[in-house]
Amino acid sequence: MSATALRAAATRSTALELERIRADFPILGNVRPHGKPLVFLDNAASSQMPQPVIDRVVHYRTWEHANIHRGVHYLSQKATEAYEEARRKVQRFLNAREEREVVFTSNVTDSINLVMQGYGRAFIGAGDEIILTHLEHHANIVPWQMLCEEKGAKLRVVPINDAGELALDEYERLFTPRTKLVAFTHVSNALGTINPAKDMIATAHRHGVPTLVDGAQAVQHMPVDVQALDCDFYAFTGHKIYGPTGIGVLYGKAALLEKMKPFRGGGDMILSVTFEKTTYNAIPHKFEAGTPPIAQAVGLSAALDYVSAIGLDRIAAHERALLQYATELLQGIPGVRLFGTAKAKAAVLSFYVGDVHPHDVGTILDQEGVAVRTGHHCAQPLMQRLGVPATARASFAFYNTFDEVDALAAAVRKVQQLFA
Repeated sequence: MSATALRAAATRSTALELERIRADFPILGNVRPHGKPLVFLDNAASSQMPQPVIDRVVHYRTWEHANIHRGVHYLSQKATEAYEEARRKVQRFLNAREEREVVFTSNVTDSINLVMQGYGRAFIGAGDEIILTHLEHHANIVPWQMLCEEKGAKLRVVPINDAGELALDEYERLFTPRTKLVAFTHVSNALGTINPAKDMIATAHRHGVPTLVDGAQAVQHMPVDVQALDCDFYAFTGHKIYGPTGIGVLYGKAALLEKMKPFRGGGDMILSVTFEKTTYNAIPHKFEAGTPPIAQAVGLSAALDYVSAIGLDRIAAHERALLQYATELLQGIPGVRLFGTAKAKAAVLSFYVGDVHPHDVGTILDQEGVAVRTGHHCAQPLMQRLGVPATARASFAFYNTFDEVDALAAAVRKVQQLFA
């Protein structure tokens, strides 16, 4: 099917009310970089916030702001209820068994470090092994390297093929009696590859090994059910699912969270303190030391309401259509090389334009109003595997349009013209 036919068919089938949806995102229609309409295609780094999320945060800060859990006065009670309602929203969004299995953090990096400190330091020792994949973000590499250096443990890495898909037969062979944890990304931030998380978790469990899934690039693109996956830990972040920065989530099975020691000490994570002994609070509170990101949690709650009202299945269908259309257009431009051609992909396109450095590509696209990410995407081992120092990356959201894909393609053609 031609790109034109793809666009026509997708427009008929996805049926998102894009004009109405885009009106909810004031930045999309009101910011004009270099006098050009904004085409925001850097959603994998941070998505934009809709007006209902902005309004909810402003309402909290205007009418409900106070510290939580410790006060008996009206505002503290209101703030506490808003914060804990956000936890319940996350529980329902992920289909966690209990709300106490939802820990608020500052982002996915913080969540992974919490697991490294609380679980890894307690249960991984000298000679033990941790399985990662070649698709990981640095946030799911560096903490485990730090642990391995401290404990004398070892990382083992699942390779990928040229399409950016994991070699699952090799994954199976990496397990040994010393394997103590598998940590992998649900969706690659650099390539968009969707890993077969449920199958990978089942494989790990057959070997008696717990799993941590980095869901930073997944929850905004597809429904995630942690009970169906049967993962032991799952992490995601607010600013990639149309919420504020500064708020992340760690889901953990209650039995594992109960075994873990806190990552940070301070207020609210305790039941009692003397100079001789501290008794820790119950989960999840023992992992939330000090004043938490209350307004950010309230904003995340509103963001989950927003995407749930649209429907993640509808979002996924529209983004698949955008990805297919963009892939066809860019593949049709001579000299453009795409990285990551997995059969199962989220709406991410990493590419090269001839021999032009990706930073130059990004600069020229910016002059045309097109915002993409350029660099190694905090995935340097993956870049080394691909044989490039960096790529340009366009990442799509449900508010993006086919016209914006056309603008991306036109800007890429301009790069070619300038460097011809």
